Order: sequence, then C-alpha cells, then structure tokens
Amino acid sequence: MEIGKKLKDARAKSGLTQEQVAEKLLVSRQTISNWENERSYPDIVSVIRLSDLYSVSLDQLLKGDAKMMEHLEESTDIVKSNRHLISAIVLNIVVLLALILLTAAFPTNVYVVVCLFSLSVIGVAFLLYQIVKRI
Repeated sequence: MEIGKKLKDARAKSGLTQEQVAEKLLVSRQTISNWENERSYPDIVSVIRLSDLYSVSLDQLLKGDAKMMEHLEESTDIVKSNRHLISAIVLNIVVLLALILLTAAFPTNVYVVVCLFSLSVIGVAFLLYQIVKRI
C-alpha cells in the first residue's frame, strides 16, 4: 500500500479532517491533500508527527512504500549532500586558479580565457545548485 492511502486511511480512522490535521501540523490543507494523493511526500519530521497524531507506528506508515523510503533517504542523506557541496567548492577553486594562471601565461590568447571563463560560470552554477538544494 502506498503512503498516500495509508495517510488517508489513518486520518479517517482518527476521525480528523484534512483541515484539522493541517492545523495541528502547521501546514496547509492543500499540503495534506498533496501527501494523501502522492503529489508530494512529507518530510521525516512530518511523518513522525503524523504517526503520533494518528496513533500509528512509523513502521505501519512507511513499510512497503519504496517511493517514500527513497524520498526519506535522499532528504536525510547529509553525508552525500556534503560531498557534493565540497566537490562544487573544490571545482570552483581549481577552475579559478587555472583561470588566473593561464590568463597570466597566455595573456593574448582569447580562446583560453573564454574557455576557462565558461568553465568558471558552470562551476559557480553547480555550486549555487548545491547550496540551493540544501536549503
């Protein structure tokens, strides 16, 4: 059984409306609807709060739902996220150093400068993506 159906069934058994659940979790009713219809998934804190609210074990809510487990693993994998962020920072430092050194070595070669500048823009974009993804 998928997490959305489990959440909807648990809410119904608890005798609560989506509005009541949303109010208790400090989210919108639309958020509850999205979780129940699997348009989005709750974060781990919300899953724990739902488990408490519905008096249902986390095991009952999560077991057997591969998509939800994958979502939780991705959203809580801090080590992997940190590795990506560190990689992006190192990439930017290397490209910046290469840009400075090669510009000094070949001041008249516009192609080298343009190529390295393009790489630095890509590196900065990757770094910003990693930062935004963490927020």
